[in-house]
This record gives sequence, C-alpha cells and structure tokens, in this order.
Amino acid sequence: MFKKIILLFILFIGFSALAQDAVRFEDATRAYNKGDYEKAVEDYQKILENGQHSAELYYNLGNSYYKLNQIAPSIYYYEKALLLKPHDAEIQNNLRYAQNMTLDAIDEIPETGISKIKNNIMGLFSFDQWARLAVVFVILFVLCYIAFYYFRYSSRKRIAFIASIIFLLFAIVSVIFAVFQKKEFDADQPAIVFSSEVAIQSEPNARSQEIFKLHEGAKVNVLESLNNFDKIRLSDGKTGWLPKESIKLLKDF
Repeated sequence: MFKKIILLFILFIGFSALAQDAVRFEDATRAYNKGDYEKAVEDYQKILENGQHSAELYYNLGNSYYKLNQIAPSIYYYEKALLLKPHDAEIQNNLRYAQNMTLDAIDEIPETGISKIKNNIMGLFSFDQWARLAVVFVILFVLCYIAFYYFRYSSRKRIAFIASIIFLLFAIVSVIFAVFQKKEFDADQPAIVFSSEVAIQSEPNARSQEIFKLHEGAKVNVLESLNNFDKIRLSDGKTGWLPKESIKLLKDF
C-alpha cells in the first residue's frame, strides 16, 4: 500500500511538472509574439532546466536569440533543433539567416560523385530509423518465406521466393546503413564557438603558434581533448586547438 502511495505521488509530481512546462511554453510563446524576447528566452531556458527538450523548444530559443542579435546562441539552438529534426526546411532556412551574420566564411570540402550519392542515400534516415526499417524488412522476409513454404502453385512460390530474397537484401543494406550512420554520429562531435573571437593554436597551449582566428557562431567538429584545450576541425579541413571554454558542444542533451 505504501509503495502504491509513493508511486502515485511520483506520477503526480511528474504530471504537475509537465503541465507547468506546458504553461511556461505558452507564456514564452506569448512573450515572443509581443516582442519580449528576453522573457521568452528566460521561460524557454527554465523548461530546459527541468530536463525537457524538443526540436520545437530549441527552434523557438534560436528564434528568440536571433531577435536579440545574439548570433552564437541562435545558431547553437537551431543546430540542436536540426539534430532532432534534420530535414525540417523551416529550421534549415532560419539557420541560414543566422549563419549569414557570422564573420567567418568557411568552405566545405567538395564530395566525390560516389561519396555524394552514398551520403544522400544514407542521409534519408537517421541510424535508428534505418534500424527500424531493417526490422520491417526482416518481418516481410519471414512472411514471404512462410508464404513460399505454404503456396502450392509454382508461380506463386516463385514470386514469394523472389520477394523474400529482395526483402532480405533490403534488410541487410538497412543494417549496414544503420551501423555506418551510428559510427558517423558517434565520431561527429559538432560544437559552436561562443567567444567573440578565439585564436586557433597549432598545439594545445596558449604559447604555440596562432594558425587562424574564429568568431562567434562558427561551427567546428571536436576531434580530441587535452587539458583545457580541444582539437577542432573545420568543414574545409583546417585543424587546430582552442580553449575548451570558447565552444559549446551540440550533443549535450
């Protein structure tokens, strides 16, 4: 009886927190629509502090910071929203507007034809979506195999057999794509520069040679960490070291 009371109490607290966050989200949206962007940011951040996160929340935070002309936080939250909804056109469009306000023009290394085709196909779904798709194809393979076993006519057996082979191949390809996507996701550690200007060093110390500079809003990929420095790589292939506190990782959910 005592355990049930505790469980009900925990559920009550959980539902109360969710209801409070929903009210706060509506208040933040109203504040944004009235032009009170600082109040909107404050309310959205309180929701994040409660452990709630969603693409919509990050997107609204990005919009609020953009209106306040705070470029780094704006890009940061747009990018976080894209991690949850990678194909959302509206988020992508607003992110481009924010990126146009950055000082650094960083080119991307052009992809080869085969690599571009592979990435376009793999990019259709996330690694967990590819995994779910593999499960669906395996189920279809089993159903077709059972049908092949029970069908009497050779024509139907032939169709069921061919279909089962096709679904099996699709399942294998989906698993391969899921594994590659997961490896790339784990290896990719994107971050946004929050310092107004930061020197990129050749070694992980402030006394080493300065290679180039980056400014707030620039996107980097963290390769490794040493002491208080992170080694980063840009989309154009340049690498270097910068102080850890000058950037914020995107995958810090």
